[in-house]
Amino acid sequence: MDAARNAPVDVLVIGGGPAGLTAATYLGRLHRRCLVLDAGDSRARWIPETNNCPGFPQGIAGTALLARMREQAAVHGAAFEQATVTSLRRTAGGFEVQDESGRRWHGHAVILASGLSDRLPAMAHGEEAVACGALRLCPVCDAYEVTDRDIGLFGPWDAIVAHTRFLRGYSARLSLLPTDAHGDPAALEGMAARVLPAGGRLLFDGRRCGYVVEGDDCFWFDTVYPFLGCDSSAGLAAQAGVVLTDTGEIPVDRSHQTTGVPGLYAVGDVVSGLNQISVAVGQAAVAALDVHARLPFAPRA
Repeated sequence: MDAARNAPVDVLVIGGGPAGLTAATYLGRLHRRCLVLDAGDSRARWIPETNNCPGFPQGIAGTALLARMREQAAVHGAAFEQATVTSLRRTAGGFEVQDESGRRWHGHAVILASGLSDRLPAMAHGEEAVACGALRLCPVCDAYEVTDRDIGLFGPWDAIVAHTRFLRGYSARLSLLPTDAHGDPAALEGMAARVLPAGGRLLFDGRRCGYVVEGDDCFWFDTVYPFLGCDSSAGLAAQAGVVLTDTGEIPVDRSHQTTGVPGLYAVGDVVSGLNQISVAVGQAAVAALDVHARLPFAPRA
């Protein structure tokens, strides 16, 4: 097993979400040896039901989508290891990656598809709230499902104001739930959004989320969008020599998804831009085809 692990594959794919699994499927169909290192914590697993993923008119749960995509990649020859990658470095023959337990793998090229991790509010039963749609993480993905419902926007003032205009296109019943002091109210001109006192806490009653403020007043919502930011794995790219942007993101050539470090690609939510499954899938296809063209020619015997 150790010998097999130390033998370099054509491409190491770091991340088993929609981007990584799409790349693995393409690479397998290109007859390239591909190993997917999957920590098992794709953002897609949070999705109760996605309705804007092409090909699923009745919607599909994120876990079911991941299972289908993983099966498809495996059918075409992708191998998998459960691993949380903590180290990525360049070597003479390509790249070496290491996980938190010290295991190492080698590849001639790497597609980084390790995504982002959403910061959830400090509340009891937050995962259950996400599972039933009382707490939602992406208005682009699912605001359509709460059209004309009571929607709360929870987070720092600047962040929730920045999302108000977009959500106002879905409902006139918006409430801002700031975690810090209110900013300039002129930023909400024409939005007709209610602003509740800052510093309240969220709770979940098994069906809805409530916002508790001073005096134990509680306001209830059909859904709440928390805008608390994300934690990125872009630091892995920096370990391999990528110069991150001032905001800590991975710059890529959008035509090829290359990072500037030869043989290292980045796709999906770990790359700045629109965090959508369809976008991640497209970026993965581009990267897989580009890396295939750059790897040594491999004619069939």
